Amino acid sequence: MDEVPVHLLFIGYSIPKSQFVFYSFGLLNSRALAASIALDPRADEELVDQKKYLEEACKPKCVKPLIQYQSCIKRIKDDESGHKHCTGQYFDYWSCIDHCVAPRLFEKI
Repeated sequence: MDEVPVHLLFIGYSIPKSQFVFYSFGLLNSRALAASIALDPRADEELVDQKKYLEEACKPKCVKPLIQYQSCIKRIKDDESGHKHCTGQYFDYWSCIDHCVAPRLFEKI
């Protein structure tokens, strides 16, 4: 079979049939598709999440929010009521890292 309807190529994904919308894209030459996949040099490579590496590189730039978060944890360590928390300091720390990572991450996409 040389040509396969496009919508049949996407049925392998985990989309419930009740939510799947069939579009009329015409027919796609399956040989051309197979050739384009085979010629892609990245086809066999394992994908690496660049965000993890960039976060590690940005952590030294966010020492001040980290110290504030760690001091908050020490302050509330003995709180038995459970009302005290360090959510604000935690989000400040990760916000600093995200602001550092975002410009570099979108360059790699």
